[in-house]
Amino acid sequence: MKYPVYNQQGKEAGTTLLPKEIFEVKENSDLIHQVAVSQMANKRRKIAHTKGRGEVKGSGRKPWKQKGTGRARIGSIRSPLWKGGGVTFGPTKERVFKKIIPKLMRRKALFMVLSAKADENLLILLDKLTGFKEQTKTKDMVNILNNLPSKTNSVLVVLAQMDNNIIKATRNIPKTATIQAKSLNVLDLLSYKYLVMPKESVKVIKETFTK
Repeated sequence: MKYPVYNQQGKEAGTTLLPKEIFEVKENSDLIHQVAVSQMANKRRKIAHTKGRGEVKGSGRKPWKQKGTGRARIGSIRSPLWKGGGVTFGPTKERVFKKIIPKLMRRKALFMVLSAKADENLLILLDKLTGFKEQTKTKDMVNILNNLPSKTNSVLVVLAQMDNNIIKATRNIPKTATIQAKSLNVLDLLSYKYLVMPKESVKVIKETFTK
């Protein structure tokens, strides 16, 4: 499909052909949801942990004999029925949140989201993204983004390769982040409204995800 290309001043600088196997994939919202949920689950950290009766401090000796005392029978002071005892069915660090999704399904969902971005004109292609030096300031990147249709909306900048100067110029901009083209994923794409990338990033995406 033909798609417009902008320069860093926000003016159209021609068109380019986007590979249809990546940017013309029919959307399946169920698959996209499944992949996004699996990514969020895999990012979860196991923080909450309660101690069971085998982990709390205390003797394992039977406090008193089973019969003849008039008191309720008890086997250990670490019983969940007692104050300071273990917790029954509490959250533990042994829980497993990980969800495994086949690689082909993840890639298909990625292509669907990219296709939706292009179809809704939320993909902004640049002829190049250069001119960033070590002394480049955040306002230089802000000026470029303000020249583009994305303006003040949330933006994900996709880099063809690692560029620390661009990353430094972008990291203090609200609702804006950078990612390498080879690391694209469904969750990051869904977290930002606009996708800004130089033409070279499209080539990296094709080489990375269509082999």
